[in-house]
Amino acid sequence: MTARRLGRTSVRVSSLGFGGAPIGNLYAPIDDDRARATVEAAWDAGVRYYDTAPHYGLGLSERRLGAALAHRPRADFTVSTKVGRLLEPHPAPTGSDLAAGGFAVPDTLIRRPDYSRDGVLRSLQGSLTRLGLDRVDIVYVHDPDDHLDAALDQALPALTDLRDQGVIGAVGVGMNTVAPLLRVVAEADVDTVMVAGRWTLIDRTARPLLEECAKRGVSVVAAAPFNSGLLSRPRPPDDASFDYGPASDALLRRARRLADVCARHGTVLPHAAVRFPLRDPTVAGVVAGFRSAHEVMSAARWAGSDLTDATWSDLDAAAEDGPR
Repeated sequence: MTARRLGRTSVRVSSLGFGGAPIGNLYAPIDDDRARATVEAAWDAGVRYYDTAPHYGLGLSERRLGAALAHRPRADFTVSTKVGRLLEPHPAPTGSDLAAGGFAVPDTLIRRPDYSRDGVLRSLQGSLTRLGLDRVDIVYVHDPDDHLDAALDQALPALTDLRDQGVIGAVGVGMNTVAPLLRVVAEADVDTVMVAGRWTLIDRTARPLLEECAKRGVSVVAAAPFNSGLLSRPRPPDDASFDYGPASDALLRRARRLADVCARHGTVLPHAAVRFPLRDPTVAGVVAGFRSAHEVMSAARWAGSDLTDATWSDLDAAAEDGPR
């Protein structure tokens, strides 16, 4: 599997990255054996970039990922985690984090937003402990939508200091929205941005961000290529989701048009969804979440096989015909 460098750093990510939210029991539980098997399948398929966060399962994703990679040579893989949400004891647990956080784990901990320098350092140390690592390669500031000033004034300078000291390899910000990321790229010394769901086959609203990143030498990691489900099957069902909610009728019609184009050209919709972000040279890799070995092996095959120019031409035409 090909690898690309992040910005001006020496950090490299495989074209397909392993998103760690599902092994943190996103929406539904999976057991430790299945989580480990999923990570092992990713490794066997050539995936060498693994992304996680304290948010994912209140630390469960980090613990499972660290355990699954513990026997691998540290120089052979790239790990990213995130800061901005400190995990602290829950003063009044209800028994499950599912309603509050979306993860099927006991809510013995809570997430407290903290984008201060001290919060960054505390969060990173906690992540290293859970991962069982002495370093991570990339650290993203996680979803600072309501804390953007603090992220720019405190969290990002703290991370750039760590990068300049050689403690971490690259600094980034990960968000679902484009406008704040444009501000980050303009005002902060970042190596990469992770944009989730906004540079996909059906939602291309991150185009201005990619253009700005290209000008400034900042790499893009495109996450959530399936838009949380809409593009994950050969033909989207009526109950398909888009960005963690029900897909509108207009989006379903567009997705099905795209699926029809894929079928005419002898491929399937999720293949095009995985490959689409990689068409732009500013995109270093695409990160998707997996909860089974089958899912990750299919995605790895798709990531390694491009579509024809004629297929892309027809897909581009179908994607432009309709609402975003």
